[in-house]
Amino acid sequence: MTRSSNARGNIVAFLAILAVSALTMVWLFWHHPIKTLIATIAVLAALGVSARLAGSIESDAGSELEHGNQSI
Repeated sequence: MTRSSNARGNIVAFLAILAVSALTMVWLFWHHPIKTLIATIAVLAALGVSARLAGSIESDAGSELEHGNQSI
């Protein structure tokens, strides 16, 4: 019983945070469209760059594991 109420509480908290985030973005875009657009593009570009870097780092680590010393 406590697991389902805890999971329900987590879902409600997630949806509340999502709603507040969306409303904040809409409010910012309504009152400051150019600044919000520039900030959004900057954040998305940073996420894209970090995803590419993470992919390249992860593929390098995977190749090291395959070709490394397996004497453990």
